[in-house]
Amino acid sequence: MTATAPRPGASPIRRPFTAAALAAALVSLVFGLILAGAGPASAHAALTGSDPQDGAVVATAPEEVTLTFSEAIAVGDGSIRVLDPSSKRADTGVEPKDLSDGSTVRYGVELLPGLPDGTYTVAWQAISADSHPISGAFTFSIGAPSETTVALPSEEVGGGPVGVVYGIARYVAYAGFTLLVGGAAFVLGCWPRGASVRPIQRLVVRGWVTLTAATLVMLLLRNPYTGSGKFADAFDLDGLQAVLDTKPGAALVSRLLLLGAAALFIAVLFGTYARREDAVEKKDLTFGLVVGGGVVAAGIAATWAMSEHASTGIQAGIAMPVDVLHLLAVAAWLGGLVSLLVALYRTPDIGSDAVRRFSRVAFGSVLVLAATGIYQSWRQVGSWSALTGTRYGQLLILKVVLIAVLLAVAWFSRRWTGRLTDTAPGEAAEEAADPVETAGVETADPEEAAGDVDPARAAQLARQQAVLTATKKKRIRDADPERSGLRRSVLAEAAIAVVLLAVTTVLTSTEPGRTEVEAKGASSSAPAPAAGPVNLSMPFDTGGQNGKGTVRIDIDPGRTGSNELHVWVDGGDGKPMDVPELKVALTLEAQDIGPLPVVPDRLAEGHWSASGVQIPMAGEWKVDVTVRTSDIDQVTIDKNVKIG
Repeated sequence: MTATAPRPGASPIRRPFTAAALAAALVSLVFGLILAGAGPASAHAALTGSDPQDGAVVATAPEEVTLTFSEAIAVGDGSIRVLDPSSKRADTGVEPKDLSDGSTVRYGVELLPGLPDGTYTVAWQAISADSHPISGAFTFSIGAPSETTVALPSEEVGGGPVGVVYGIARYVAYAGFTLLVGGAAFVLGCWPRGASVRPIQRLVVRGWVTLTAATLVMLLLRNPYTGSGKFADAFDLDGLQAVLDTKPGAALVSRLLLLGAAALFIAVLFGTYARREDAVEKKDLTFGLVVGGGVVAAGIAATWAMSEHASTGIQAGIAMPVDVLHLLAVAAWLGGLVSLLVALYRTPDIGSDAVRRFSRVAFGSVLVLAATGIYQSWRQVGSWSALTGTRYGQLLILKVVLIAVLLAVAWFSRRWTGRLTDTAPGEAAEEAADPVETAGVETADPEEAAGDVDPARAAQLARQQAVLTATKKKRIRDADPERSGLRRSVLAEAAIAVVLLAVTTVLTSTEPGRTEVEAKGASSSAPAPAAGPVNLSMPFDTGGQNGKGTVRIDIDPGRTGSNELHVWVDGGDGKPMDVPELKVALTLEAQDIGPLPVVPDRLAEGHWSASGVQIPMAGEWKVDVTVRTSDIDQVTIDKNVKIG
């Protein structure tokens, strides 16, 4: 007794196309391209003002420095640091004070008393309400600008290798959620028999594993991502405890707990549910799985809604449940699409009813996406200028275009679905004409025909028969032009869906257009710093007898246009000192303006004045003062000051 070998010249059995491998390749390509050109995540809370303002020159040291933001932030010790020209802390080092009032978000730090003149650097770092780290720095000067040795990090918070890995984990988490929820929904809502099909089981389980692994990576990297940027700090227990006390940390832990419940759901779906034969019992179990799985899926989606865009800004109470619906609709559509693609390529016996049911599910998901997407777009953009003039708005336009293309391809899929049949033409006739090939085994041996067969051999023959029968059935169905057309259109949908998912994930890490526009508006409409006299003090030594002293200069109001200039000369004993000659010149070296001579008039002993001194342009001006104390003793001294 021998098994029938394939006929000479017959086509060899080819390995089925692996749709999951193609999807993985597309995901890697698209995400790689996006990450290659992406910097750190855009700040979602923006600095809209400060006191003193960036670049301001104040006559005396302020008691505190305050920063105003466009939305709520989380701060801690060291979130706002003020550094003197030698890089030493100039603030008291305590946690910033919350000075917020109504919708105005403001924090401040107290400065040490008696700060000397010079340029001070304000460095700040915080976490915006939608979980993204933000940072920045600016300078102001007391008395006059000076050189500073402060060296700020060249890399923004949330960047570097840790930022790249964290960003990849975010992309992978969304992909895993889509496969997990979409695959399970496809089985329960469209193809119950798919619960016992290995390729579908592997797809859903891989979605669960992917989401779980990505969530663990994000939880461990959360501390270095928002802080030091060092991988070693991922296992810092104090840092991990601090993360757990934050809203993003609590959301990630909640997601892990819900994934534990999702593991139980998967075990029941591919275990008890797949084996249940009784129709009534299976219907009851289906209802339980739909309700339980829906609660778990909504809970996992809520971990994003409660910690990202939807949780901050206007109408957060409405935006969060809308965001949950949006995420579930995306998963049902795109995850179901991938499941259908795998089924069409790897399981030849998926019926036309299952395909039509998914078509209806996809149509309903698109309606939900349209409604929730319109609301989210209005909430996050708010104006045409924000739609076309911000990165968020431009990405949103790209997303809409991709959805339109996807719907166009889906229309072709629906046409193929309408033509789909469960039996390919000529299948029954071919099977009847070649029963031996269908069985895959010759039974010419009398002992085999009589049933005297070794059990191990019988099992081997049965496996061969099953493989050959399935292969023949798939080959016949693949020859069906309607099924082939549907596979091609669904593959095109899946490819576009991968790009769409990538763009959607980028949107979640981009500053909303409404926030960006409001921040720019607040900055541009912020009142200019109060004009006040610029005060300079410069010691001099002409080298002659009684040649030492100090020149004090006031420029009022210290801005572009007409100014009053007063000069006082004090001797070494601190008393007013008359000198034979005093000249002043102003130079804006950055613009090659000047020197502009100023000849002040003597008002009293040691006091000179000039009115109508014109400052044509704001910038850092060099003030040159020439002092002559005798016929031969003279010196020119200078100092830089920011005016305007």
